[in-house]
This record gives sequence, C-alpha cells and structure tokens, in this order.
Amino acid sequence: MSSDINVAIIYYSATGSVHALAQASADAAEKLGATVRLRRVRELAPPEAIAANPRWAAHFAATRDIPEAVVGDMDWADVILFGSPTRFGLPAAQLKQYIDLAGGLWARGGLVNKVCSAFTSTGTLHGGQETTILAIGNTFYHWGAIIVPPGYADPIQHKSGNPYGTSHVSDNGAIAPGETELAAMEFQTRRAIEVAAALHRGNEVR
Repeated sequence: MSSDINVAIIYYSATGSVHALAQASADAAEKLGATVRLRRVRELAPPEAIAANPRWAAHFAATRDIPEAVVGDMDWADVILFGSPTRFGLPAAQLKQYIDLAGGLWARGGLVNKVCSAFTSTGTLHGGQETTILAIGNTFYHWGAIIVPPGYADPIQHKSGNPYGTSHVSDNGAIAPGETELAAMEFQTRRAIEVAAALHRGNEVR
C-alpha cells in the first residue's frame, strides 16, 4: 500500500521506553509496506552518568548497533516521527541537538511538506507529556512541515487518551509500554503514512 513512502523514526531513549515505542512504529510502517529507517540520536551524556543508572547502562549497551541518525535521514524521508522522553517538560537535549543540525536542510526548503508527528514517555503521570510533544511541534512549524497528530481518530485513542501523540508513563523505566500504548503508536504511524500517501497521490486528505 505504501511502498513508495519513506519513513524515518528518529528517537532518543535512555532506559528503553521511547525505544519500545519507536520499534513499534517501525514495525507498523514496515507492515504497511513503507521503507523504514529506525535511527537513534547520538548520546551526549557522560559515561559516568550512564553507568550510575543500571537501566540506562543496560539499554545503552543493548541498542549500540542501531544506526545513529544523520541529517540525511530527514532529507530522505517523506514521514518523520520524533520520539523523546521529557526533560522538565521539554524534549531531551540529545534530540534537540540533532534537530539543531538541520539548519542547512531547512534553509534550502528541504523540510517543507514533510509529514511529521511526535511521541514521548515520562517517568510520572502528567510529567510533561503534552508539553514535550508540543515543543517538538514548534520545530515542525518552522520547517513548514505537515503535522499529523493521532487525535481521537481511532478507538484506541480513547484508551490511550493523548490526541497530541502517543505517550507512556514508565516510572523511570520500570514499566514498559503496554498493549494500549503500542497500539496507539501503530495507529499514529499508520495515520501519518496514510496522509503522506494521499499527498503523493495528489488526492485530497480526508
């Protein structure tokens, strides 16, 4: 259905919650026939900080083989999904630093009309989920991208409860995303790809 759509899922994850959502997004995109790049952004934290948190250290080691994101991944993509944990209600510095490298691509109009969406995980309930997604959205406005939120456009959204983007409460990495969060991530990805495919066909987006 979407074999002509390129999807870049670019994320930062410390203890693995956002990575699990990103992987669910990649799996959903592949099932739809899209060409997918799952990419983690570069870790900026010092080794001693990572080593001090066993979950962080374990996840860092387990995902070492996932390719690091480069600006070219955004240039290549028709759909860009950004995932980040919250840091005081904002996206993590690691993702922000990656975004800041896109100045040249932005300046030549290379990000205009990309279909974009975002997702997050927090340690506590109401711990900055909506503000983090909205903060990422500020980037999309500057790009002239087409922001596609999940809204309440599917029954799963009435269970997950976040129309801005998929979100998860991890208790600082102790709780992995469950069936509802993974299904919401699948829907969010599908919706973004369907909008991109409609744009490619030149059809009116419903």
